[in-house]
Formats: sequence, structure tokens, C-alpha cells
Amino acid sequence: MQYKLTIDDTEIKLSPDAAQNIDLAPTGKDTFHILQNNRSFNVRVVAVNFAEKTAVIEVDGNKYDIQIEDEYDLLVKKMGLSVGGNRAMTNIKAPMPGLILDILVEPGQSVEKGDQILILEAMKMENVLKAEGAGVIKSIEVKQGEAVEKGQILIETE
Repeated sequence: MQYKLTIDDTEIKLSPDAAQNIDLAPTGKDTFHILQNNRSFNVRVVAVNFAEKTAVIEVDGNKYDIQIEDEYDLLVKKMGLSVGGNRAMTNIKAPMPGLILDILVEPGQSVEKGDQILILEAMKMENVLKAEGAGVIKSIEVKQGEAVEKGQILIETE
């Protein structure tokens, strides 16, 4: 299976064998040391969105936006089956267990696709949950500092 990484505006194709040959060692809560082709890198994961397969990382002090696509994502895109941007937003659920760090919206607020909704700390990383489409925040079902379970409704929308 081939992977396509878009780092800022640069596309890189990565095979599973190449990915397995990267020497990666955790050095802290969200930091790693990477050794590849006799080069050393210090990496910090700034934010991750598992649903959109995106991340923001800092490599030796420089920040990069990353989009990861596997062969299935590429096939769906090639067939023109990608979901359009005018989709209505559904209730926001926790993609994984975690802790609510910050709530970035209020009831009655209108949001558009890609707007930041809240920040969830999970697996020692901050994950920014974004609106999947346009909508209005109906109610907020959690509080800052609250622990949540996977699948729990965080925010109701209309």
C-alpha cells in the first residue's frame, strides 16, 4: 500500500517498507527523535486530526502542515467520490477517549467547515476538532477539564 504525504505544498510518496525503515524514538510527551538516511531530526507533534488525517509538526524548530492519504483515499478522490464542502454538520463526538482542554464555540454560534470547535487531549497530544460542515451550535455537552469517552457527544448542532 502506497501513502501520499503532503507536507505544506510538497507531495511525497512513501511505501510501507520506507516507513518501517525510519528509526523513531519517543523522547517526551509529544516529542520524538528520528534518524533517517544518517540524518537526525527532533520532532514535536503540535496538533493531530485523526478524522481528517492531518497533523501539524515541528521539525528542528520549523512547523509543517501534513496531510496523509493512503491508496483508498487516493482511489476515492480519483473516482470523484469525495464528499463536497457544503455538507451539513452533524453532532460532534469524541473520536477517542481524552480530556477537554478548551471549547472554542458557544451555543447559537454559526460555524463553517474547517472552523475549530474544541481541543481534546488524547494520547498525550492536543487534537483540534474542526467542523465537518456548516451548522449552528445547539448545545455544548461537556465542560473544560472534563474527561470524555470515545463516541460521547461533545457538542450538539442544528
